[in-house]
Amino acid sequence: MAEHQKKRHFLNMPKYPGGTEAFKNFIAENVRYPQAALEANVEGVVVVEYDIHDTGVVQHPRVLKGLGYGCDEEAMRVVGLLRFEKVKNRGVRVKLTTKTAINFKLPPGVRITYTSAEKKEPEKQEEEKPVAYTYTIEL
Repeated sequence: MAEHQKKRHFLNMPKYPGGTEAFKNFIAENVRYPQAALEANVEGVVVVEYDIHDTGVVQHPRVLKGLGYGCDEEAMRVVGLLRFEKVKNRGVRVKLTTKTAINFKLPPGVRITYTSAEKKEPEKQEEEKPVAYTYTIEL
């Protein structure tokens, strides 16, 4: 008996034409940052789950983790544009469910401003005004 047997793949899974790099490039080129997210300085990751039909068409995209401000809708729009290679599985129709994380990162030149106020406990002496710190990050 052979200890190491080759894994058998009975079903072919849909693949994006050009591989993983082409998949990442397609998403990066087609994502448009929503205006509401730009105005609110929102950035983060939207996770979209979707089904890939055996013909390579994406169906039923749904957001598992969203950001709001139009980012969820934009991620679903981009996922809906994806087309995978058709799959032949000996006459069996296969539907694959997968997830994709789409990053929303603010473009360079956008300013993010954080304000933090520190409140001191009043002592027996005169009340002091709270100390406020402002940080501006320029990208």
